[in-house]
Amino acid sequence: MPVSERSKDAKRVPRYTGFVFSSRRNFVGADRRLDAEIIGLVGFAHGVSHFYHLMLPPLFPWLMTEFGLTFTQVGLLTTTFFVVSGVGQALAGFLVDRIGASRVLFAGIATLALSGVVLGVSSSYPMLILTAAIAGAGNSVFHPADFTLLNQRVTHSQLGHAFSIHALSGNLGWAAGPVFMAGLAGAAGRHAAGFGAAAVGSLALVLLYTRRHVLSDAAAELVVAGERGAAIARTAPLAFLRSGAVWLCFSFFFLTTTAFGILQNYAPAILSQVYGVSLVFASGGLTAYLLGSGAGVITGGFLAPHGDRVVAPSLGFAALMALVLASGALPSAALWPLMAALGFGVGMASPARDLLVRQAATARFGKTSFGRVYGFVYSGLDTGLAISPMLFGPLLDAGRFNDALIAVALLQVAALTTAWRVGSGARAAEPKSAPVAASQT
Repeated sequence: MPVSERSKDAKRVPRYTGFVFSSRRNFVGADRRLDAEIIGLVGFAHGVSHFYHLMLPPLFPWLMTEFGLTFTQVGLLTTTFFVVSGVGQALAGFLVDRIGASRVLFAGIATLALSGVVLGVSSSYPMLILTAAIAGAGNSVFHPADFTLLNQRVTHSQLGHAFSIHALSGNLGWAAGPVFMAGLAGAAGRHAAGFGAAAVGSLALVLLYTRRHVLSDAAAELVVAGERGAAIARTAPLAFLRSGAVWLCFSFFFLTTTAFGILQNYAPAILSQVYGVSLVFASGGLTAYLLGSGAGVITGGFLAPHGDRVVAPSLGFAALMALVLASGALPSAALWPLMAALGFGVGMASPARDLLVRQAATARFGKTSFGRVYGFVYSGLDTGLAISPMLFGPLLDAGRFNDALIAVALLQVAALTTAWRVGSGARAAEPKSAPVAASQT
């Protein structure tokens, strides 16, 4: 049935007028330019969220000096951010499904901008804790909102590339955060850096709001309305928590980000001790990891439709690189290439892993559950990042630096096992659910 006959809401999205619902594509007339704009806007928003991941850590030297804080106290700021984000992410998914992804996305960016203002005026440690909590709340909306928009608005055949750009933009946000915050703090003080972060969020909100018609939920709602209507309406809001595939996906994110948390927080110290190099040279290893991860993400976008067949070997390769690093057998000149190779393996698995989550979301609960499933599953990411410093800090305090890299390898192996189980379960279910699956893609 033509959209113009099905809903007056289509008038809000002129470029979709006259499109029809198809079993093979979200919209028969969807063109690649529109796909590209949606992918670009959502990717930009994701990059902004990752920028705020590193709003506070680059300022730790200034904050420790100004307030007389210990490493444990400033570390609590990061833990606060990810605990609030993890809890909020699971809840934000329900809000996305109820009121729409674009509205929740705008609210998240506004909250991030507010956290920059609070940082700029902060004059005590409790205010810094409040800053971290507000930033964590703002960050919590991005995965359920972003992936709902991508899954509902981008042509199915382009989703692998969409997830690839989404992951890559997050890496770029991570790269921009320390340079911007430390550079501005060094030039004008840490208060100015806080207000600078607020300006980044404010400008991002203005940009996205001016293109709000592209991110409008109206067209997506037309698709959802035509999909398994009565059956989905009867689905209990928390029914997805009884799905083993959803819990496996949560475990996958928990395992991979716990491994990444080791490198994000401690890579310079670990590599410096294992290879006997300076902290500056060892820090370059983390940069090599992030660059390698970006290259892997781009490559993985082309291979994403193969699901766990990509995730398992990619993470297996990453685990092997971590073990080679842990051995300390190679000369220090091999440090950066090994870290880049490790990052490449992890990055290449990223787009395929997001498609696996999509399979888990749609297999039983349909597209109206994207927000809550992605929100819950990705809360595993924040959980891993929150507890990784607490788990492995004592290991490093005991001087067991090689063991930390072995832990990275073991966590990757555990993660690829969960990914394989999700993928094999989806393939086993395909023959029985083929008619439904066809109507969803």
